[in-house]
Amino acid sequence: MTEPKKKSRRRFILGGLGVAGALVVGWGVLPPRKRLHGALPLLADAGEVSLNGWIKIAKDGSVTVVMHRSEMGQGIHTALQMLVAEELDVPMNMVKPMHAPIDKIYGNIAVLADGLPFHPDDTGTLKKTAQWMTAKLARELGIQMTGGSSSVKDAWMPLREAGATARAMLVNAAAKEWGVPAAQCTVQDGVVSHASGKQAGYGALAAKAVASEPAEIHLKDAKDFKLIGTPQSRTDTLAKINGTAQFGIDVRPPGLLYAALKMSPVIGGTVKKVDADTIQSMRDVIQVVDFSHAVGETGVAGVAVVAKSYWSAKQAVAALPVTWDAGEHANLSSAGVFKELSDKLESESGFTYYKQGDPAAALAIKTAKIIKAEYRAPFLAHTTMEPINCTAQFKDGKLDLWVSTQVPSIAVGVAAKLANIKSEDVRLHMTYLGGGFGRRLEVDMVVQAVAIALQTKGAPVQLIWSREEDITHDMYRPAAMARFTAALDANGTVTGYQNKSASGSITHQVLKRTFGLMGAGPDKTTAEGEFDMPYEFEHQQIAHVIVPTPVPLGFWRSVGHSHNAFFKESFIDELADAAGKHPVAFRRELLKKHPRHLAVLDAAVAKAGQPQSGRALGVALHQSFGTIVAEVAEVSIQDNQIRVHKVTCAVDCGIAVNPNIIAQQMESGVIFGLSAALYGEITIKNGQVEQSNFHDYAAVRMNEAPEIDTVIIKSAEPPEGIGEPGTPPIAPAVANAIYSLTGKRLRSLPLRLV
Repeated sequence: MTEPKKKSRRRFILGGLGVAGALVVGWGVLPPRKRLHGALPLLADAGEVSLNGWIKIAKDGSVTVVMHRSEMGQGIHTALQMLVAEELDVPMNMVKPMHAPIDKIYGNIAVLADGLPFHPDDTGTLKKTAQWMTAKLARELGIQMTGGSSSVKDAWMPLREAGATARAMLVNAAAKEWGVPAAQCTVQDGVVSHASGKQAGYGALAAKAVASEPAEIHLKDAKDFKLIGTPQSRTDTLAKINGTAQFGIDVRPPGLLYAALKMSPVIGGTVKKVDADTIQSMRDVIQVVDFSHAVGETGVAGVAVVAKSYWSAKQAVAALPVTWDAGEHANLSSAGVFKELSDKLESESGFTYYKQGDPAAALAIKTAKIIKAEYRAPFLAHTTMEPINCTAQFKDGKLDLWVSTQVPSIAVGVAAKLANIKSEDVRLHMTYLGGGFGRRLEVDMVVQAVAIALQTKGAPVQLIWSREEDITHDMYRPAAMARFTAALDANGTVTGYQNKSASGSITHQVLKRTFGLMGAGPDKTTAEGEFDMPYEFEHQQIAHVIVPTPVPLGFWRSVGHSHNAFFKESFIDELADAAGKHPVAFRRELLKKHPRHLAVLDAAVAKAGQPQSGRALGVALHQSFGTIVAEVAEVSIQDNQIRVHKVTCAVDCGIAVNPNIIAQQMESGVIFGLSAALYGEITIKNGQVEQSNFHDYAAVRMNEAPEIDTVIIKSAEPPEGIGEPGTPPIAPAVANAIYSLTGKRLRSLPLRLV
């Protein structure tokens, strides 16, 4: 009886859409375009042969693999090379990376599909259809982006298919030359062999393989993996040890000039007057450039001094008299931001991201025990170790860019628009990134550098931000507040659960800032980590109120999960305490239909063992970017200071491509999150950010770093994200341990006892 109704509804929709709608729907049911070949053939050097848009083979048999994701310390280049080497049947020492050109086949499909606001437990048709259509749209957009812990997930099939296709072409070429069936040939370490004793290396076969058309392409079964799932050394380590690795700040094109900048100290302020003559006589100073006209929505108004050395530029810009127009946000303050968040939580219902049952009715039962709590988290800066920088040269109608970026295609697009040239006339020289954490998803530094380069008469110019300009002019993680109300019955069972939070919207700002689009509607990143939790409350509702803010917001490592995990996992501990149950046992009762989550929780708890005398354990369980992580923090209090001695992590990220990198990323995520949990806070007064460097925006030091022990759960599921999921659970794990030690519930970040 159901099927005819579905068909009738489809006919109704198509009838309403008309011819154009029918074409769109018809396009929608077609599979996404293949990602094997680019719009243009992959450029090959002398002696190299391109077999598809991802792989080149040299005469010596060495394999070059296109790296379409930015290497910012997370080890992604190693993982991507492993995917190709596995299917191509070559050892890792035969594979080398090259940065991807700008082409739509290198676009990130997974990150856009994962941005849809569906619950992980949702298996319905609407979710599948929306993901399908979004994936197709993402393929057409072709935005090259490293973010959302999506790199391996997005590359899992395309790179393996590229490797398997190239292997089949090479084997087919050998079989054709030898007059034998391809099925009788084997491959080991880049050498094709036949039982007759004939052998040929990939280098000798590559040119012949170009015209080869194998009948079938087979991906390896997981049981046949030789590389995937094994610990492999990172391929970028040696260059970073011996100093040959090139980051954006390292580039030195001939005739390089340097630029230091000064931006409006007040959020939204503008340049009123610049007295350039005052510093023109200073050593090595060449010129002053007011780049305010160029930034538009992409960044902050300001001026730069161009000089023959960065030191000279920095000294001159510090002495440069600039009169600012503070604008309308001169009275903006953190206190005012939080008051507005609180007021909107009172007055607005927000957008409901998930609802099950009737939580309002459950909370109205007079015999229920009602638990309420309010949590808050501050603005946070990114503070990447490599200073924000970009080098640009505009000469003879062409633009060269050297930049550490997470969004190469967007960087090229905005640079071309500003220079009024075609995108094809922009040459992007990709480098390593000295940390990204979401900050280098922005292109404000690119716009500034290009605006300056347009004034330097063909000379390349390297723009470098000081740490002070970085911290006071970041795109910050949003300040956020969350309120919880839950009802418990006499048995300590949660009968009703409501959660409403409030913050600004990163996505709305980014859409306007980067693409010139007006942001509207719900934003998954605001409520992620709250609405998509695995806990099996029969009656629950999770909503969020978007409160626009003039404070520039950006994607910060693990985005909304970074603070929402603190809110949610701390409140879960509050509920366990109110129910008179151990926090771990309480969580286990809520995970009966989630065996993967339960296994991760149990693994972390078992590995953590018992705390040493004078210490306590705190636990947190959180899923983000498809990966489930449980963390147990072992904490003590020393002279009213919080000391984290050990963190035990268990992680289920699907197939573990490289266990070494997974452990490294968990360690990195814990330290990054712990810095925010203990110290991170950006405050605003009179429209200005008060923090300016690491003396007042601290990070965990080496002597404060805990021992970190990681357990990787074996899985046959496809790979999920790993770059960010280690960050969200650490703050609640530490906060929950502090409660066990002191009986004091800390509901605000950063965690402070006094």
